[in-house]
Amino acid sequence: MRKSWLPEGGTNLFQAIKDKCREAEAGGKTLYRLSIGQPTGPALLSARKAAARAVMSDKESMHEYQDNGSPGVPDFAKRFVQAHFNANFLEGADVDYLPIPGIKPMLGLVPLACGAAQNPLQVATTTKPGYPTPADWSGYLGLQHHALPLNPENSFLFKPEDIVIGTDLIMTNYPHNPSGQIATREWWKGICRHCDDHNIRLFNDNPYYILSHLPESCPLTEVALNFPDLSWAEAFSASKMISNGTGWRIGAIVGSPDFIGDIATIKGNTDSGFAAPMAAGALYSIENDKEGVAECRERYGRRLKILIDILTRRGMELAVRPGAGFFTLWKRPNQAFGVEIRDAEHFNFLMIERTGVVGVHFEPYIRYAVCGDIAAMVKHIDTAFKEAKVSY
Repeated sequence: MRKSWLPEGGTNLFQAIKDKCREAEAGGKTLYRLSIGQPTGPALLSARKAAARAVMSDKESMHEYQDNGSPGVPDFAKRFVQAHFNANFLEGADVDYLPIPGIKPMLGLVPLACGAAQNPLQVATTTKPGYPTPADWSGYLGLQHHALPLNPENSFLFKPEDIVIGTDLIMTNYPHNPSGQIATREWWKGICRHCDDHNIRLFNDNPYYILSHLPESCPLTEVALNFPDLSWAEAFSASKMISNGTGWRIGAIVGSPDFIGDIATIKGNTDSGFAAPMAAGALYSIENDKEGVAECRERYGRRLKILIDILTRRGMELAVRPGAGFFTLWKRPNQAFGVEIRDAEHFNFLMIERTGVVGVHFEPYIRYAVCGDIAAMVKHIDTAFKEAKVSY
């Protein structure tokens, strides 16, 4: 009899939430999806127009495999990364660049680029709570893995002493999903120094830097440059910076030449590159439509304030105040609707069933995003949490 060859379990968290939403809608409930973790609507008009011009080009280079380069958009990776920084910040720096089809497909290549196929690496990630893919890949590859401690007590910023002895690779995600926490220059210094001293490779998944709401938000790149022996890489993505570019799959990695070279080797053997017209559109926006990119950031800042004001007024407690992006992370209540709350899933599903407000549960937290038009949902969100009567 034919059956799956994979271990049992592994049900996708978001699929379980979608199933609950379908059940609620079938029962006549109107849903308010604060679970959506991608910008709503289309990409910036400037990006779409530039991509349209590019796709109509007769140049063969715009339509061929891009592989590890970008013949259709010359110097894309360097220009794309540089656009995140002050002018000429990286000129002359000892770094290499690599264009990528979004960050997610690269996350499994990072441990492979560290020799995971030959050696049982010890990998540390920021996945509890967090974006699960690095931990998932560690499991698929049979690697030793530990999630670094992230909690309200350490403000979702782990300490060097939290890193297990023998760790080979650290995969971080700052600004952090789902907490919205940012990394600062001083924090990165401590982590870079530890990795440099212990020969640990350091990779940061950074799609939200350009959506930072606080000036002290710092990318790994700014600090790693001061550690000439550190092996490091940082990935940037167009997915959120051009409003909704999540389906465009465009990004770039910058880092020390040794690490970028190893990632490029694995990528070159397993990937044919991104779609050049989409890269042309994304690059045009970040270089020429800074007002449009800034409006995306400011829109989320306004929405975050509205949502945080409503929920705190109704008794919810933030796990940490977000400094970037469009996520808010909350401690799950101990009581709601007059019943004892077992865990974050229980609270989330009660909210869906009784009020239609949908979040994402990461026990012992719940995430609410502001990708949708929060202003249009204010009245209902306020009523929903008033009815819930949460307490801790």
